Amino acid sequence: MQLTPEQEALLNGEKGEVMAKIMKTLVMFGDTFGAERLVPVSSQYGHTVISYGLKVLGPVLDVFDEIIDAGLVDGQKFTADPRPLDKNVPTNLLEDVVFKKIMYTDQARFEEQMRKLGITSDDDYTCTCYLPQVGNTPKKGDILSWAESSAVVYANSVLGARCNRNSGMLELMGSVSGFVPEFGFLTDEGRKASWIVEVKCSKKPEAQLLGSAIGMKVMEDVPYIKGMEEWLGTEITPEVSAYLKDMGAATASNGAVGLYHIDNLTPEAKELGESLIKENAQVYVIDDAELERVQKNYPVIWKNPLASPKLCFVGCPHLSLEQLEDWTNKIENSLSFNHLKKVTVPTVFTASPPVIKAFKESGGAARLAACGVILSYICPLMYMNNPLCKAKPVITSSNKLRTYTSARYYTDSQILDIITSKEGK
Repeated sequence: MQLTPEQEALLNGEKGEVMAKIMKTLVMFGDTFGAERLVPVSSQYGHTVISYGLKVLGPVLDVFDEIIDAGLVDGQKFTADPRPLDKNVPTNLLEDVVFKKIMYTDQARFEEQMRKLGITSDDDYTCTCYLPQVGNTPKKGDILSWAESSAVVYANSVLGARCNRNSGMLELMGSVSGFVPEFGFLTDEGRKASWIVEVKCSKKPEAQLLGSAIGMKVMEDVPYIKGMEEWLGTEITPEVSAYLKDMGAATASNGAVGLYHIDNLTPEAKELGESLIKENAQVYVIDDAELERVQKNYPVIWKNPLASPKLCFVGCPHLSLEQLEDWTNKIENSLSFNHLKKVTVPTVFTASPPVIKAFKESGGAARLAACGVILSYICPLMYMNNPLCKAKPVITSSNKLRTYTSARYYTDSQILDIITSKEGK
């Protein structure tokens, strides 16, 4: 790897031993993937996937202390993934003990470290940092040092920024140093598509199902998606943005997609068109039968597959303001149609603190609460990742949550029917 004189000086200890270790780590990371140089991070803010003070993360928190003690806190500010705990989300006594006494015992320590390292705000814990209410929205061509699979794929695909699928810690090292290794999605060649996905459905595909099908087929490759103009048009409106957010999260978790292009819609596809497609690209056709096949093959790992759901999570990744408004209208109408006042399954909608604030100011939060739905800022995945919650029959419309936990997937319309029916199943 060829370093600039400035980078060589940092690697050789000009700013101390800790910065030298950070630079050495970034160089080794880049060498592993064939990077020839480090390039400056150009986005306004970073984003870290680490958002929880798990006891087992003690070594990571110790490294954070090293960085803080070395005075390396004047680098790029950043946002972080959602918090793991919220007293308003339903738990029992045993779950409370597990969360507070065993799992997240270092949460206070962690959040104080985030303040010292440069988190933009105590409210900026969300996986949808790019939404306008949060404000961490990179520009086309910006070089990022982010981790969080759903945020990275959104930034690359919908915003046209450039970021690799980094791991936790590496993204903060990029923010602290101001440099990241140039390879993969940071290069023009690395952003070309090796798959053509032809969507031939009779109706608008469910975003989470479409993303799941694509992710499981192309894995870590880049797909160029055709056939979506009928349903998404050619401009990224708030409604389209929400659709792409959810679709991308499914491609990134059900596979390992870090970038997709949609013909005549996403920025690079509008600019460069089919020149983004590599020669001899493979073709994957998705129709109604293929989406049905994908959903039918999801495993149900509940202890009792016939159990009635005890909890429902909607919002992984976090919901947008427009999605909250749309869900509230649908729940109110469905409850009224079924002569009910409140949802019949304990239901939690998750969104970022700034989006929740805007929803409260509009009066929407009060309407949603009147329907019996809990509005929270937590990460459902962090809530579910323990043996107690895995034993609970939880339903969700998130393919990411389904993939990483025991939650059972249903489409948005199926979830609506379940939580607003008298049977609740």
